[in-house]
Amino acid sequence: MLSNLKKMSIRYPIYALLAIVTVLFVFLAYYNWILAIVGIPIVMFLFYSVLVIEFNNKRETEKYISTLSYRLKKVGEEALLEMPIGIILINEENTIEWANPFMASCFHEDTLVGRSLYEVAEPLIALVKQEVEDETVTLYERKFRVVQKPEERLLYLFDVTERVQIEQLYENERTVISIIFLDNYDELTQAMDDQRRSSLNSLVTSQLDKWAKDNGVFMKRISSDRFIGVLNEDILQQLEKDKFSILDQIREVTAKQHVPLTLSIGVGCGAPSLPELGTLAQSSLDLALGRGGDQVAIKLSNGKAKFYGGKTNPMEKRTRVRARVISHALKDIVLDSDKVIIMGHRYPDMDAIGSAIGISEVANMNDKESYIVVNFEELDTGVKRLMNELKKEPSLYSRFISPEDAHELITDETLLVIVDTHKPSMVIDEKLVRAIDKIVVIDHHRRGEEFINRALLVYMEPYASSTAELVTELIEYQEKGSKIDALEATCLLAGIIVDTKSFTLRTGSRTFDAASYLRSNGADTVLVQRFLKEDLSTYIKRAQLIESVYFYRDGIAIATGQPDEVNEQVLIAQAADTLLTMDGVGASFVVSKRAENTVSISARSLGDVNVQIIMESLHGGGHLTNAATQIEDSTVDEAVILLQKAIDDYLGGYTE
Repeated sequence: MLSNLKKMSIRYPIYALLAIVTVLFVFLAYYNWILAIVGIPIVMFLFYSVLVIEFNNKRETEKYISTLSYRLKKVGEEALLEMPIGIILINEENTIEWANPFMASCFHEDTLVGRSLYEVAEPLIALVKQEVEDETVTLYERKFRVVQKPEERLLYLFDVTERVQIEQLYENERTVISIIFLDNYDELTQAMDDQRRSSLNSLVTSQLDKWAKDNGVFMKRISSDRFIGVLNEDILQQLEKDKFSILDQIREVTAKQHVPLTLSIGVGCGAPSLPELGTLAQSSLDLALGRGGDQVAIKLSNGKAKFYGGKTNPMEKRTRVRARVISHALKDIVLDSDKVIIMGHRYPDMDAIGSAIGISEVANMNDKESYIVVNFEELDTGVKRLMNELKKEPSLYSRFISPEDAHELITDETLLVIVDTHKPSMVIDEKLVRAIDKIVVIDHHRRGEEFINRALLVYMEPYASSTAELVTELIEYQEKGSKIDALEATCLLAGIIVDTKSFTLRTGSRTFDAASYLRSNGADTVLVQRFLKEDLSTYIKRAQLIESVYFYRDGIAIATGQPDEVNEQVLIAQAADTLLTMDGVGASFVVSKRAENTVSISARSLGDVNVQIIMESLHGGGHLTNAATQIEDSTVDEAVILLQKAIDDYLGGYTE
């Protein structure tokens, strides 16, 4: 090709030379015609030579172009027919009009022409209908990258099986760091002699070593109650399929020794560097411990988390030393503020209102004005009765304000105390959380992934029966001589009684200590019963809710309210409690309309089913045996579908 271009490039100088010779010949003929006659043959020869050269060049150029066109055509045909790229041309009915041989060989067919795409490659139908231009699909156990040209109804398929396998291998080999913690090791071994402690260590270590060896995990003990494990993503997936059975193994073998020892495991994965993995692992462990222990928390680099285990109620292991320290820290923060605003969760119950009143009294003990935020449109019957009783004490009732009024009171030195929840999405007014810098969180629920991270002080004890119990202990450690009046003590006691179902669930020795303190300050149990009384119509409504019950899974009962009937939260919770007393019911769920655009779900369990995890997947929370959620912009039927899916996800492994 280069030589032809060179020949073409010298053609034009020759023409110029002939033109010059012709002009010179004319001048010569004018001055000397004899020489001109002699020069005629020479000029004719030159012209002839140029014509011959031009003809040869033209013939060679035409031959070259013809040869190049043939070669290009041949290459194009070979590319369509022989290159390892699939090409499919379809019509409007998704019938294959043409496909190259490579595509037919991939589908193990002699020819694809005339066949329907539904028949030979159904996964491609969705891409064609949605006009997806680039997507990877699985066809006949191989991975293909599909590039679509919708206007031409043309599909290019690139076999990327090997690339996907390499990517998967890379993902499977990525490093994962885990921290294994013996939840209550220090408490259990304090009173043990050296021989028994050594025996327990050997038992636990042997179980963990066997588990690590069987699963390919490198594990090293780094302290008396802590191990570190190094594994990869592939091993982690196998452990997730097994739902981390090591939790059950340790619990069972130690129970035979009459030692209720449990494990918590924090796992960090998905991060590119080892320091990040270590940070994620520690954060995951903190999350698992904040939820009560005896479980695995897997925190991903994108902030999401997975949970496994959590089958037992958390053992009480908080100390009065911690309560005293938190009480003094709260006092310092209150003294450093100009006023205190207290807020619980939406549709507050007795525990939220009672604990809010308790914190308000802590502020008053330290000579700070305090306000309790409530939405007066979101109060159930029991809380309304309590509020009516508070009206008899104007100085106390005047502390209750609306969210709008709270915004007008905010200054740079205002303190916000969140009680009975730690999730910003569940508070009465989330804007207050964003508007106030100084925040304290006091809660007794197991910690979820959603959390108020800017808090100056966090007092979360999932071992406590109620937030009212925690607040009561904080009041005890305020200034000596400080006392609460009888009505405030009654409100706090009402919160404890409601959350413990009259001291029958999640009740520890500290619960009775708190109740004893409140009784000594004049708490009226008869008045509490008046708050909790129900009328005949409420009893009938609860019976109607229970009447709709059916078993979704073995031992899992679901009851639903009428689509347009609004029921109070207390009624829904009581129906769930009643269902749990029925024979054959291990877990109960009651779904009912709570407000115009809100559906409420109350969940109860005897312990075999962790209803907290199920409710958390629906943006709720609670405890292993007692949890709830509220779903906005949903009907009862839609909420039931979401609940059933959450139950199915839980039984197959939970992802938050």
